[in-house]
Amino acid sequence: MNVAIIPARGGSKRIPRKNIKPFCGKPMVAHTIETALASEFIDNVVVSTDDQEIAEVAKQYGADVPFLRPPELADDYTGTSPVVRHALTTLLESGWDIAYCACVYATSPLLSTALINSCYEKLVASENTDYVFTAARFSFPIQRAILQTESGGVKPFDSFGITQRSQDLEPAYHDAGQLYWGHYKTWLDTSKKIFGANSQMVVMPDHLVQDIDTLEDWERAELLYQLIHKEQR
Repeated sequence: MNVAIIPARGGSKRIPRKNIKPFCGKPMVAHTIETALASEFIDNVVVSTDDQEIAEVAKQYGADVPFLRPPELADDYTGTSPVVRHALTTLLESGWDIAYCACVYATSPLLSTALINSCYEKLVASENTDYVFTAARFSFPIQRAILQTESGGVKPFDSFGITQRSQDLEPAYHDAGQLYWGHYKTWLDTSKKIFGANSQMVVMPDHLVQDIDTLEDWERAELLYQLIHKEQR
């Protein structure tokens, strides 16, 4: 079977209770659960949480919550990979027969089922690919970035790049913070990195990528969501 694991801890600071805060009519995590459940390549959706209220909401929308995440994996410093490894290890020890695993972030309301499917198909089409994840192109060349000095002045991030024409600089991309597909053995192998040489990215258009760390981010994401779904009707 293939599983989707959704990390959703309860201790969000900048937007309290972010994972179950209402977003366009339903709890934030519900959008991700329903999108993942609609994929023909996902058999079960598992929410990894340390929070009983999040667990109950997740179950209401069709996710499995067969365990509560231990506190040491639910602090502000724990990365995604240890959380996924814990979830997979727990499920495998419980007898789950898992092949591929998608990690889908709870705050990914702009993610589509079609994208989940296409990333999976890209992964299984190549024997040498460790992970496939969503990414977006920086809208401005990062080589022309500037930094502020302690005295209040400025200096170039890249002294060579800032002298070049934008069209002559290599495009740069960033993680979209939505979706990561890999074989379960790849997830459990700590030597294999998501952003390693054997990973591939699926580049998203800007209007489908939005970090949700502030209330302003949240409001923009709601506007984008409404626009996307208006166009689909």
